[in-house]
Amino acid sequence: MRALIQRVSRASVTVEAQIVGQIEAGLVILICAMQGDSDAQARALAARIAKLRIFRDSAGKMNLSLRDTGGAALIVSQFTLAADTSRGNRPGFSTAAPPAEGKRLYDHFTARMRAEGITCANGIFGADMQLALINDGPVTIWLDT
Repeated sequence: MRALIQRVSRASVTVEAQIVGQIEAGLVILICAMQGDSDAQARALAARIAKLRIFRDSAGKMNLSLRDTGGAALIVSQFTLAADTSRGNRPGFSTAAPPAEGKRLYDHFTARMRAEGITCANGIFGADMQLALINDGPVTIWLDT
């Protein structure tokens, strides 16, 4: 699985002019299931993100995790993270998981984040979404399983 995480002060996702998910301080997680990904990879990625120490402690150092801060996660499906730009000017997405498997793994990842004790909000899988966020830091990190 592939994830792009951003530490945020707040964020929301809108579909058809309706806010479908929003959080205050925490992480926006853009997530893409790749061909061949498994439940075990989704579980491992969720555990890693929940424990990743990228939030400031009292000394201002990145030393606290999402769990430590009680922050939330806004999880948004993003198949374009599978973009292959190695040939031509039009990205290819053939390495992304098929839509049904992608949705299943997206839902499983969200369930695993909740099992890690993280409050989660979501976008709508496969929808045309507008994402608004205030990136804190900015801190943006790319993760692959």
